[in-house]
Amino acid sequence: MQGWANRFGVIARRLLVVLLAGAFIGCLAATSPSEGKPGPCPSGMAYISLEGARAYCIDRWEAQVVEVRGKEEVAHQPTQPVTNLTVKAITRANVKPQGYISKNEAETACKAARKRLCTGQEWEKACRGKTPTTFPYGDERKSGYCNDSGRAPFASLFPELGGDVYGSGKAMNDPRINESPNTVAPTGSFSKCKNGFGVFDMVGNLHEWVADVHDGSRGTFRGGYYQDTHLNGDGCSYRTVAHDVSYHDYSTGFRCCADAK
Repeated sequence: MQGWANRFGVIARRLLVVLLAGAFIGCLAATSPSEGKPGPCPSGMAYISLEGARAYCIDRWEAQVVEVRGKEEVAHQPTQPVTNLTVKAITRANVKPQGYISKNEAETACKAARKRLCTGQEWEKACRGKTPTTFPYGDERKSGYCNDSGRAPFASLFPELGGDVYGSGKAMNDPRINESPNTVAPTGSFSKCKNGFGVFDMVGNLHEWVADVHDGSRGTFRGGYYQDTHLNGDGCSYRTVAHDVSYHDYSTGFRCCADAK
């Protein structure tokens, strides 16, 4: 009788181990992407899923770039243009994003990261958030929520040009502009400039190129930048189609999208 009791105890203990292991594996399977399970989007991207629309991923922060030199990736100064360089987009918090970039260059940088430029529709849906609003944070403009009251130091940098500064490609791409205080802010540093998807700086900071092209050669950028978020539409509706896809200046940046897995 004692032997049967001992054998029964061993079997019971083994069964308990199996049940506990199964419960542990079940817990892992239920883990959310933020808790470690690989999600439908690459690292640094938010999953955008809205009723009646195809799901996709978008960078949480405006993009930086790295220079690709053979098999090596080298840091690039974000206040310098990327003309004639091979670059790859990266996205992360608390870094100055890349300005001085054209639509064509931004598109190539996204492709190098196995991503793509967002369509205008994708960009705007993401900007407006889960419950669509005019600004990422709500329907009413809130002073100081986004980086939308900066000033480019044209008068001090180019006093001889006056109003003609806007027609000077050299002046408009001078690195000193965005190296100055009260211009481009590190990504995510305006903590309230965030939507319900956890995406930062879609209004203000830098204009963001999207994939849309008009009249064969004019690109589109969205969201405004640190000096203007309302002249061409308020907040998430801001849209400019005035420039060629090869155009770049101190105000032009981007972020990437990707298809969800």
